[in-house]
Amino acid sequence: MTTAALEAPLSTARPQHVPVAEQVRDGVVESVHHGSLVATDAAGRILLEAGDPLALFYPRSSLKPLQAVAMLRAGLELPGPLLALAAASHSGAPRHRDGARRILAGHGADETPLENVPDLPYGPAERAAALRAGEGPTRLAQNCSGKHAAMVATCRVNGWPVAGYTDPGHPLQLLIGEVVAELTGEPLGPGSTDGCGTPLHAVTLRGMATAFARLASAAPGTPEAWVASAMTGHPEQVAGEGRDVTEIMRRVPSLLAKDGFEGLQLVGLPDGRGLAVKIADGADRARMPVTVQALQRLGVDPAALAGLGRVPVLGGGRTVGSLHAVALAAAP
Repeated sequence: MTTAALEAPLSTARPQHVPVAEQVRDGVVESVHHGSLVATDAAGRILLEAGDPLALFYPRSSLKPLQAVAMLRAGLELPGPLLALAAASHSGAPRHRDGARRILAGHGADETPLENVPDLPYGPAERAAALRAGEGPTRLAQNCSGKHAAMVATCRVNGWPVAGYTDPGHPLQLLIGEVVAELTGEPLGPGSTDGCGTPLHAVTLRGMATAFARLASAAPGTPEAWVASAMTGHPEQVAGEGRDVTEIMRRVPSLLAKDGFEGLQLVGLPDGRGLAVKIADGADRARMPVTVQALQRLGVDPAALAGLGRVPVLGGGRTVGSLHAVALAAAP
């Protein structure tokens, strides 16, 4: 794998997004979503683009697979389902919460050291079940608990302080930063804090697409390949039942997918191509339709993606239109 840095981002100015999706109700365009996307190979060469793929953005939860690679390099060992959970934004189903407990228990810990924010389960059905049972927000139910449990475990493996593992200066977070820079091929941009409390660094869509291309096509036996294999082999751990990220990985063998808040979708293809999509207004509803259209342009079988590319618009309980991607102005 090459670690040569790609050309650094030029500016932190407002991104020059373009229309990428629209909602049509009975023939009238009701809403338009702007955004950007890019597909690259594992060397960072652009294969398809629209909008502003070199603008800086925060990768949010789409960063989790890269964080998992860093933890494996630091000596963490987990079976496939639990490694997938470490890279997940899970729905908070019982198996997800139990999995986070197992990661912790396997390294002599309970949920006490977790530094993620307490929350109800992310999945609508899982959240409703928790409320019916009278449950309140917990750190294990929060959608990042697998990642945080793995961070606690990695600290235990290395003898690093567990308290403060989310601090940007902690050895674990410094290592993660190095791995993110390597896999994206870019210098780290401005830093911030994700919603769950872990550090973030701004990168570009091209950098993240490159990273996912490298994960999905990594040599067997490498941490990158272990993470990709765990996620594609256990898609129910990466998101959950009824979630489009889980569904698309079930439909397309060896396709690696991870979403993120603020309208992000990352995909890695086993032939060494990566795709990064950003919806400008952060709308989750436009994320998958735009991704599906781009994957079709990249040659992924449309039949495998059927039903994921259009969101029905209802009127009086019947379908009167759809939310769908607009034709890309750019060509491969």
